[in-house]
Amino acid sequence: MMVKKNRIIKILKRVWFFLAMSFTAWLIYSYQSKGVADFNFKSDDRIKVYNDKNYFLFEPSISYSKVLIFYPGAMVDPKAYVPLCRKISKNNIKVYLIKMPWRLAANGYKLPIELKLLSDKTKTYILAGHSQGAKMAAQFVYENPSLINKLILIGTTHPRDFSLAESKTPILKIYGSDDGVADEHTIFKNKSKLPDTAKFVKIDGANHAQFGYYGFQFGDNSARISREKQQSETLRIILDFIK
Repeated sequence: MMVKKNRIIKILKRVWFFLAMSFTAWLIYSYQSKGVADFNFKSDDRIKVYNDKNYFLFEPSISYSKVLIFYPGAMVDPKAYVPLCRKISKNNIKVYLIKMPWRLAANGYKLPIELKLLSDKTKTYILAGHSQGAKMAAQFVYENPSLINKLILIGTTHPRDFSLAESKTPILKIYGSDDGVADEHTIFKNKSKLPDTAKFVKIDGANHAQFGYYGFQFGDNSARISREKQQSETLRIILDFIK
């Protein structure tokens, strides 16, 4: 009887391991960047593009006063946010798209300090992030309230475990009406964790994954607008907030 029980346990462990590995492989495949044109990674007369081991950098060829740092979502290939970051940079804004260790913002959200990206006190610094990247961007501002001039949270229900209600930093939260990961109900349930001055902007028909250029995300809904439309609306809202 004991031998049979041990055999069943071994089989169950193997099945669990196989399912876990299959799910991990699916995540890696689904969260790879998709549909990002090659020109986004190339410099032109307006934007210089750098591919550093720690970030993608988009730097305007003329003088600028604003610097935006972007945190990707958990497990998402940072290349998925290159089109949005490049378009932001075209508006005379220097943009760092951080490459998080193990693709987890929780492991690398302190990189702007470690890499001395915030050292020029003459610049205006905007910190933005999507999903877990937004969660950790909020965490960064919570821990370093004097370093960031503006905070942009995209597709997240956070902050949830701490409060920025007393923060003097202007905050923008962008969310999609069809986001199945960061749903509207939970977003407003945590509204008290942000100051009364925080700006909430909904994109009708937008889901979670289309804030980047990658595949379907577990738990998400299908979007009712195109990725291009969602990206265009996100860009417009961000630029309005920054300017």
